[in-house]
Amino acid sequence: MDIFEQVSVAKRANLYFDGKVSSRNIFFADGSKQTLGVVLPGEYEFATSQGEIMQVMSGSFEVLLPHAQDWQVFAAGSQFELAAGVSFKLRNAAVAEYCCSYL
Repeated sequence: MDIFEQVSVAKRANLYFDGKVSSRNIFFADGSKQTLGVVLPGEYEFATSQGEIMQVMSGSFEVLLPHAQDWQVFAAGSQFELAAGVSFKLRNAAVAEYCCSYL
């Protein structure tokens, strides 16, 4: 889905890593939430509070998933899933966008 219809969008962005990662919360009529984010080039470590599905919307990410030894590349159009309560690393060489759905 390229367009969200009949949603509410938070005016204020969520900013992380000195503004190098930003996202906006999108709220749906059924009470669910997703976030749309932009990640500037760099390497970052994130922690999840609930399960997530991360869709890469543009660009690509190299991701070191929990308990993994090797980085995996996720390009635009791909996705990866994370359990609640885990940490993972993400890096990118160019600006990339994502959409995060919560489980």
